[in-house]
Amino acid sequence: MKSKKPLSIKQTVFLIFLGVMVLTLVGIGTMVYTRWTASAMKTTDDISNTIGLSLQNQLGSFMSIPWQINETSHTIIEQQVIDMGSDVQRDRFFVSVLSSFAPYVYSFSYGSSEGHYFGARRNAQDSVEIMRNDEQTGGRSWYYSVTPDLRIAQKIFDAGTFDPRTRPWYKTVEQSGAASFSPVYKHFVMDDMSISAAWPIYNQDNVLQGVLGTHVLLTHIGEYLARAVSPIGGQAVVIERKTGLLVANSLGMKNFSSAADGTFQRLHISALPNKAFAQAFEAGQGSTFQGYQVSMLPLTLPGVDWLVLCAIPNDILFSEVRNTIIITIFLALLAMLAGLFLYNIVAGYLMHPLDQLLEVSKALSEGDLSRRTHLSREDEIGSISSSMNNVADTMQNLINTLESQVKERTEALHENKEQLELLLNSTAEGIYGIDLEGICTFCNQSAVTILGYESQEHIVGKQAHALIHHSHRGGKPRPISECKIFQAIHEGRGIAAEDEVFWRADGTSFVVSYHAYPQIRSGNVVGGVVSFMDITQRRQKEDQIAFLGSHDPLTGLFNRRHFEEQFRLLNKDEYLPLSLIFADLNGLKLTNDIFGHKEGDRLLCQAAEILKQACRGGDVVARIGGDEFILLLPNTNAEQTRQAIYQIRQSIAKTPFETIKCSISLGFDTKTTPEVTLEELMANAENAMYKDKISNRKHVQHTMLANLQEKLFTRNPKEKEHSKAVGRLSSRLGSALRLTEAEIVTLEKAALVHDIGKISVSEELFAKKVLTDHEYATMQQHAVVGYRILNLFEDTLVLAEVVYSHHERWDGKGYPRGLQGNRIPLLARIIAIAEVYDRVLTDAEGDEHQRTQKARTVIHEGAGTQFDPDLASLFLALLEQEQSNSHNL
Repeated sequence: MKSKKPLSIKQTVFLIFLGVMVLTLVGIGTMVYTRWTASAMKTTDDISNTIGLSLQNQLGSFMSIPWQINETSHTIIEQQVIDMGSDVQRDRFFVSVLSSFAPYVYSFSYGSSEGHYFGARRNAQDSVEIMRNDEQTGGRSWYYSVTPDLRIAQKIFDAGTFDPRTRPWYKTVEQSGAASFSPVYKHFVMDDMSISAAWPIYNQDNVLQGVLGTHVLLTHIGEYLARAVSPIGGQAVVIERKTGLLVANSLGMKNFSSAADGTFQRLHISALPNKAFAQAFEAGQGSTFQGYQVSMLPLTLPGVDWLVLCAIPNDILFSEVRNTIIITIFLALLAMLAGLFLYNIVAGYLMHPLDQLLEVSKALSEGDLSRRTHLSREDEIGSISSSMNNVADTMQNLINTLESQVKERTEALHENKEQLELLLNSTAEGIYGIDLEGICTFCNQSAVTILGYESQEHIVGKQAHALIHHSHRGGKPRPISECKIFQAIHEGRGIAAEDEVFWRADGTSFVVSYHAYPQIRSGNVVGGVVSFMDITQRRQKEDQIAFLGSHDPLTGLFNRRHFEEQFRLLNKDEYLPLSLIFADLNGLKLTNDIFGHKEGDRLLCQAAEILKQACRGGDVVARIGGDEFILLLPNTNAEQTRQAIYQIRQSIAKTPFETIKCSISLGFDTKTTPEVTLEELMANAENAMYKDKISNRKHVQHTMLANLQEKLFTRNPKEKEHSKAVGRLSSRLGSALRLTEAEIVTLEKAALVHDIGKISVSEELFAKKVLTDHEYATMQQHAVVGYRILNLFEDTLVLAEVVYSHHERWDGKGYPRGLQGNRIPLLARIIAIAEVYDRVLTDAEGDEHQRTQKARTVIHEGAGTQFDPDLASLFLALLEQEQSNSHNL
């Protein structure tokens, strides 16, 4: 048989080139796609969890608004601050409260134990209407429009017979006797489902008088969900945890179906077109379902046990990149085919002269030194031809020129050595060699620099292990018998590591990444070569990235995700009892509203530092929300936890805060058996915290308001005397108007705090006598700030509107709203006169008589423009009467 003809160089190179290109494309493409896919999946999971957590927190805040409305308002009704028997007072109260809050609060009402029903609601045009249902309406619910002074206008709608005692929100509170959210129910008027925050109202004998309800249409929750997730193609739903029935969804579909007879049927999560939600609910946890990354988080409030599910499509990061990869692969294949075709043509052209080279080389090998190649080109082939001719010439003169050639060869070797040293010294990596005894045989300049030596002579010839690898990271000696580099080289294998340190000449260490390979000559190991890099900065960046992934960037505490990981680690019998403290910082919103978020951030950092100092070595403290913190205390019983809470309160009380005196609400729960879950532990601790917040609410609010006044008066002592003077003048004018005793008390309180909003004005602005337009606009904001402050405290709610309006003018040119005439609250009109009179009396030049005349002139000239003309006339008459009485005495 004929032997196979061997492949030519051209064919061999062609096949090798083809194989390398294919393997490279397939290998790199597969690696890039696989890593990107894994990274994209993880990123999608992070996005889903982050959005889910954000929805959970914001829905919690969403649901807290109706709860806070009831929490504040029930005290006002029970303490009879407003007369519920007075139609005017009652209507104004319900309309003003509803108007002060976000539009998604549909209605605010009160159902009495006699079946009466009063309140206010928003109609389809977002206008506020008054609701009444009593003997006058014949037991039917009538809706009325509202006048500018918050009184009843004309009847615009009859909703039919209605008894609030039959509604779910009334029954829930009546049966439990405590404040709670109602079950989801069909709204009486709107084609929508609702949920209500309900609060019992008792008389002094603790007999139920009725139920206060703040009602929210669940359509608003669905619209909120859609705004949150639609921009990224996501979907979100809220369901009841036990039943799986829909509460709200971002898909734009109803959460219930209506029959022809008027009955309605709530839809189950399985009715959603996106089946990923139903699969996640059945699985009981978030994961990947139906091409979506689903997160599932609980939302628990009194009477509310919901789950918030967020689904992010996996293709959010895949589609565009997948198309790009396909196009790239197609173009790469075209480029490879074009390259192969071009290679075949060029190789044929370049390889043709090799035939002549083969003939000449054959003749030379046979001893015919006279043969020479024809120099037809000046490329590499031409260089080879020229070299071969030179070889022939050299061989002819070999005997005569042997000594000269040896000298030339020696010089060439020396030059090669210099080039090798230059190459080694040009690399950023440190490189050194050792023999089988560990003695350094060479090193490059980078090794000298990284190790901190002056020259190579300080390293070469020394025992390398004893010089740079002698100890572990902490300084513990490492014998050469335990040296991985030495062992690997003796065993004839390579090794790499990034978890060890090398030592510098000054005795300091650095984290190193090194590779060691044996040197093999004639099949025997004769030494080794080690290359290394200082990776201290890289390791620091990696540690920084890991830190940011597990910590809150503002306070430096653990974040929610890392806290849950720590709980899983500590959720073992050996750490029982395991206590959890839930902390909520009081005053953050007030600080943000008055002093800005920069001061709010500083307050959060101070609180975080106090909580860290209260922790022991094995404790865990984390920030899980805007002003919420959690402490996890292993091997800590209930009594020890109470002691820790006491220490935290003491530290908060002793801490000098730069803005307002803040406090913290705390609650805890202790786990003594393995069966208790994190959700149960957190829910119990959070409920205890809310009890603490509720029980101390009035004291906290009083302390904060008093602290704000104290800071204002300390910074500007004249403001204190001004507030007292305005209070006295306002009281005298109120008495002359024959206001009720309760109205005069409210007037005096409002006068004392009418400038509380100036706490937000800087000392520099206070000190200036002439203000620019911008500075004057800044000063005007104190009325708005005062309104915000007083609206945060239940005892000052009735003062907020008065303070908000005390700089309005009778002619409508005042601020902040430009109210005109009787639309300005009466008490605000009184304070406006008293304040201007006292300001002029205090700041005007001259003696007491001149200043008094100047102040009266300002009031007289402002009557009918700046001030209520009737009130201004009465005020001036009072001053005349007092002056006359003084002269008579």
